[in-house]
Amino acid sequence: MNYDEIFKKVKENESLSRRDALKMMALSPVAAAALASTGAPATANASSSDATGRVVIVGGGSGALMALSRLRRALSKPDITIIAPNEKHVYQPGQIFVAAGEYDPEDIIFDNTGYIGDEVKWIKDEVATFDPDNNKLETKKGTVVEYDYLIVAAGVQYHYEQIEGLTVDMIGKNGISSVYLNDLAAGTAEGGTITRDWFKALHEAAKTSKPRVICTQPSTPLKCGGAPQKILYLSDDFLKRDKLSAEFTFATAGEKLFGLPEIDAALHKVQDGYGNITNKFGHELIRIDAEKKIATFHHKYQVQGEFDKDLNEYDMIDKEEDVDMEYDFIHIVPPTAAVDAVANSLLGWQKGTAKGWLEVDRETLQHRRYKNVFGIGDVCGIPIGKTGGSARHQGPIVVGNLISVMEKKEPTLKFDGYTVCPLKVSYGEIIMAEFNYDGLAPSFPLDPAKPRWIWWAFDLYMLQPMYRYLMLNGLM
Repeated sequence: MNYDEIFKKVKENESLSRRDALKMMALSPVAAAALASTGAPATANASSSDATGRVVIVGGGSGALMALSRLRRALSKPDITIIAPNEKHVYQPGQIFVAAGEYDPEDIIFDNTGYIGDEVKWIKDEVATFDPDNNKLETKKGTVVEYDYLIVAAGVQYHYEQIEGLTVDMIGKNGISSVYLNDLAAGTAEGGTITRDWFKALHEAAKTSKPRVICTQPSTPLKCGGAPQKILYLSDDFLKRDKLSAEFTFATAGEKLFGLPEIDAALHKVQDGYGNITNKFGHELIRIDAEKKIATFHHKYQVQGEFDKDLNEYDMIDKEEDVDMEYDFIHIVPPTAAVDAVANSLLGWQKGTAKGWLEVDRETLQHRRYKNVFGIGDVCGIPIGKTGGSARHQGPIVVGNLISVMEKKEPTLKFDGYTVCPLKVSYGEIIMAEFNYDGLAPSFPLDPAKPRWIWWAFDLYMLQPMYRYLMLNGLM
């Protein structure tokens, strides 16, 4: 089967075998460019800057590697140290496809070593403390590292323990799952396989009963904010394909399905099509009784009070209560925070709603108080942007502005807040929500609120090799 025949199958919304999908990737112009890169980062070129200085990059995820690859090309004589414990890299967006049975775990785990050049000093450790006043840091093993310039790409951490009664080793048992579960330092991604087994167990239970299913979303900033709903819709559709059903509840601390009204309306329409989903807004999971299968949520809401004649409106009274919900299966998204080394340092925001997250300017991505420090990726305390798509757009901004600072110039490049959330609303359809600080920002002249098969094909078959061979190498 040639490329035209494969593409025709995709266009007609037919399923592709793994062999056909690989052919499609191998024959596409994008993949050809990817393969030409051979997975190795490019070296400095003739137009590189002659600026010098010791640059330290903290982190081994997508943001760190994208910045590293670009920086190596941007400097004629790079002096770069990267601090990252992980020799394996996890393609985290692929966790959803592992859960859905579309990927195997080996599809999303690959070597980190090919992205870190021989001339880069690699300290396989994690940062314990930052001392930005003295331009140095210390690792957990006690290594002190001094720098002239610093890029922080340390990512996030998950706090399952903040949910009373829950421990990490309970996930995968008693109907509890979480696609977020992983150990990036060790290069493992258990959340996808655990949730895949959860799909199968739910399917089996639905053959003889109508299980009660809860999918949760916390109030904290979240890596890929659409992931909780992706699990909701895919698990529901997983049943419906075999004419099975369950009672689904989406319990979210938020007050909407999505912050943008166009996407919010589209998701409500998706839910109407399923017909078995109940939303519980303002509900945050605080406690779980795994034996009794009871989840407790803190519910914040408002009730109408007396009418104010002067304002010509009713007073609204804040109320709160704890609500118990019984379940048979529950998918938990944990509270999320910046890593402790950032949150407990002078690099973090010291107050406000972003307290603890890296304090960078939302446009230049330069630290607001320490001008030789930049941030990229999930750790940044900016309004939106905790996705790989954001990191890809941030990469050239961070490196370009860092080079300017190294050349004693003012940073002028500006990040517009771009992020992307491929909302998988069923098997074979995605709402590709692309937006920035100003609102919707679609890359193509298509209605971004409409579910489309083409986005499913792109996300499932094309994005992983593009990420692996192009994005991490700073080539797009």
